Amino acid sequence: MLPVLLVLTMVEIGSGLVLGSFESTLLQYPTLLALVPVTIGTAGNLGSILAARLSTAFHLGTLSFGRGDEVLAGNAVATVLLAVTIFPVVGFGAWTLTWLIGETQLGLFIVVLVSLVSGIVLAFVAILVTLVATYVAYRFELDPDDVVIPVVTNACDVLGVIVLFVVVQLLV
Repeated sequence: MLPVLLVLTMVEIGSGLVLGSFESTLLQYPTLLALVPVTIGTAGNLGSILAARLSTAFHLGTLSFGRGDEVLAGNAVATVLLAVTIFPVVGFGAWTLTWLIGETQLGLFIVVLVSLVSGIVLAFVAILVTLVATYVAYRFELDPDDVVIPVVTNACDVLGVIVLFVVVQLLV
C-alpha cells in the first residue's frame, strides 16, 4: 500500500495546485467557493459507495466484469441516479449558505445547474475510476477493499476540481 499512498499524495498535491490556479474565480463568486468542498466530497462519496458495493460483489463472486454483468450495470445506474438527486440539493445548499451571509453573486438556477452538471459528469468519472481500480485490484490479486476506495476518493478530489471549473467556464 505504501506505493499507492505515495502516488495518491502526489495526486492530492496536484489537486491543490489546480484549485490554487482558480483562486480569482473563487474569490469573485463566493458561492463557487462554498460549492468546491461539497462537490468533490460528494463525488468521492459516490465513488466510495460504488467501490464498496463492487468490492462486496467481488468477494461474493457475483461480479464478472462482463458486458452483461447486471450487478455492475445496476450499481453504475444507481450511482448516476444518486448524483442526479443529490447534486441539485448540494447546489441549493451552497447558494442558500452564501445568500444567508449576503455574498451571493450568482443566481440560484445557475448554481444548481453548475452543481447538477458537475455532479453528473463526476458520477461517470467515479464509475470509470472505480471500475478500472476494481479490475486492476482483481488482476493483481489485491484486496479491493484496501485499494479501490483510496484511489477513487483521491481521483474524485482532483477530477472534481477540474470538472467543476470546466463546467463553471462553460455555464457562468
